[in-house]
Amino acid sequence: MDPLSAASKIAGNALEAQANRLRVVSENMANAQSTARVAGGDPYQRKTISFIAELDRQTGLNLIKSDVIGRDKSAFPTEYDPGNVAADETGHVKLPNVNVLIEMGDMREANRSYEANLQIIKQVRSLNSMTIELMRPS
Repeated sequence: MDPLSAASKIAGNALEAQANRLRVVSENMANAQSTARVAGGDPYQRKTISFIAELDRQTGLNLIKSDVIGRDKSAFPTEYDPGNVAADETGHVKLPNVNVLIEMGDMREANRSYEANLQIIKQVRSLNSMTIELMRPS
């Protein structure tokens, strides 16, 4: 595989991984206020995503792959709200373990990585076009 095709394949693979990461972050942010529907129940639990490097045997390239979408095991914060349907017998409601500031930071980082890989693909296309132009007879 030529270097430009390899760069394009790696960047495309990284785009997919960052898109998965953005989807998980978006789900977390959308559910940052989702409490349980029953008294004393657990609210939305923050999702996490992990990645692994994987060798593509056809091309010999090391690619990144979304490995596991897991759950954050940190404790749920509580709030006193006896009128809420999710309140337990003491009037406390468990809130999701989603910190919007952390999610915003993750979203910003994933977005920047996505944009950087998109620029790589654009540059590869430009270099391919320039190479074709150089090969044309004058």
